[in-house]
Amino acid sequence: MKKIKVAEDIFMLTMNVEDMLFEGIWEIANGVTLNSYIVKGDKTAIIDGVIGWDGVPESLYKNLENIDVNPKDIEYLIVNHMEPDHSGWIESFKKINDNFTIICTDKAAKLVSSFYGDSINIRVVKEGDRLDLGKGKILTFHPAPNVHWPDTMFTYESDTKTLFSCDMYGSFGRMVEHYFDDEMTPEEMEFFEMEGIRYYSNVMTTFTPMLKKAIEKTKELDVNIIAPGHGPIYRKNPQDIIDDYTRFSKYAEGAGKNQITILWGSMYGMTEKAVKYAKEVIDKQGIKVNLLEMPLESESEMIATVFKSAGIIIAAPTYEYKLFPPVAAAIDELGRKKVSGKVAFRFGSYGWSGGAEKELAEIIDRNKMKWDFVESVEFEGSPKEEDFKKIEAGIFQLIEKMKEKIVE
Repeated sequence: MKKIKVAEDIFMLTMNVEDMLFEGIWEIANGVTLNSYIVKGDKTAIIDGVIGWDGVPESLYKNLENIDVNPKDIEYLIVNHMEPDHSGWIESFKKINDNFTIICTDKAAKLVSSFYGDSINIRVVKEGDRLDLGKGKILTFHPAPNVHWPDTMFTYESDTKTLFSCDMYGSFGRMVEHYFDDEMTPEEMEFFEMEGIRYYSNVMTTFTPMLKKAIEKTKELDVNIIAPGHGPIYRKNPQDIIDDYTRFSKYAEGAGKNQITILWGSMYGMTEKAVKYAKEVIDKQGIKVNLLEMPLESESEMIATVFKSAGIIIAAPTYEYKLFPPVAAAIDELGRKKVSGKVAFRFGSYGWSGGAEKELAEIIDRNKMKWDFVESVEFEGSPKEEDFKKIEAGIFQLIEKMKEKIVE
């Protein structure tokens, strides 16, 4: 675990976590950081916590001794969000300090009791409530419900104008040497932009309307530093990550980069022939193509790649009178995540009968995805010359439609 000074009397404790599924679902190929924060006045508060603390006093002493904090003297645990990657350490902390107060929203208070028992002192806060730690360190609290649990809140420190935003403005991706935006190389900034897309699309997309409200709440505060629960701290220009999250919210509603993602599957190579042809056509237009072969691609990568693309091609055959199941499952998951408003085009082969088109329409309608489709192309067996011509025409229509969707 690393101990990083954020500002005067504010410190970050951060650790990298790898070889796990985030929320038990999402692959994190490049790891993720878990960040918590110490704020010191006359009294000491810890904002969120990190899993991995084993509850042995020596472990906490070792991690906190360099910032002159005794775990037994921590009086306040600020719980911005009760998801166990932020609160799971409370059970261990209770073993060495039984004289602290948890600060949280009313919805979080119910979860504290159900997760960790009724023997904890809890102070419920609402919008604008204050906690004076002394020495100029005053915390205020700002509920941000459904980012991405209903109990979430922001904590704001007015002296340094630091926003502790919990999952909001977070990112997947491990941090090794650099922890602040102004320390990072262009390559590292690009890395965290892509890991931010993966994080938002995998974890946040369903709650985009509420995240847009949280962005507006951020703008109401005078923020110099944004300190999230995952990923880098933004102190040079916190507006950059606010702008990124604004852009990500647009991706969730149909916008995207100037890219086309081909979400495809093929049983015996018939549809695959058309996929290869489609890629050649798109390449000639100078547009980036992302190929996602299902079921070989991870669900995490599939969602992130479709999410960031302005145009989508679904290339899948009919299978037992329905859409090829791995592709159908992928689209259904995109619907559950509420990735809406995309422009799309589908082609695929069939044998003795069609049926894929009907199931695709059912999935899109059931999930209220509101995707705007170019007319589909279906072909019996292997695609013929006339089928390739129809596919090319469909691609050109898709490219034209996606022009108004491009947001880089």
